[in-house]
Amino acid sequence: MESSDIIALLMSFGILGAGLLALAEKFVPIFPSYVMLMMLGMTARDGAGLVTLVAVTSVGSLVGAVGWYGLGRSLGAQRIEAFVARFGRYVLLKPALYARLAGAYRSNHFWVTLLGQTLPTVRIYLALPAGVLALEPKAFVLATAIGTLIWNMPFLTLGYVLRGSGHDAVQVGFWVAAALIASEILIVLALRMWKRRSPTGARVVAAAPDRIG
Repeated sequence: MESSDIIALLMSFGILGAGLLALAEKFVPIFPSYVMLMMLGMTARDGAGLVTLVAVTSVGSLVGAVGWYGLGRSLGAQRIEAFVARFGRYVLLKPALYARLAGAYRSNHFWVTLLGQTLPTVRIYLALPAGVLALEPKAFVLATAIGTLIWNMPFLTLGYVLRGSGHDAVQVGFWVAAALIASEILIVLALRMWKRRSPTGARVVAAAPDRIG
């Protein structure tokens, strides 16, 4: 069964299928998430249906992230690294990517987790090293929930707005995702420049805690 068939099957279950699809996407990257979300948005009949989809898919994604977090926390660093080295290539998680994700947590854990939920591929696997490093659970869940909403809502809404228009969901979703990522990069670069040029900014950053909660 192809990935498109799996998506069609789950979508036939309505709201429950949408939640399961969001959950499955966190474990098996069978389809670009922005395309999946736009396709789901196109199924909403009205504004209330769109709001429900946002809530259900966000919960599904959050549950998936918590699953990765729990796996990382229960197995520990050595077992996870061995697992990634042996099987990671089958799910687009190469050892080099895992090392970069773990290394990202050298900075503020909350913001790394939040922003990570708005980056393709990273949003799937970032919770794994978060669990290995035993990040504070409440802060992790909060940051993941906010980041998931930031990612899911625009694509679901765009799908809802474009339903019946004949636009290609893959092409539109790609450019929207690219715009979101470009915006994040510009914000990060601007913050770095501000920290370097502003003594006040440097003091604020130095005083900021690594964790929240």
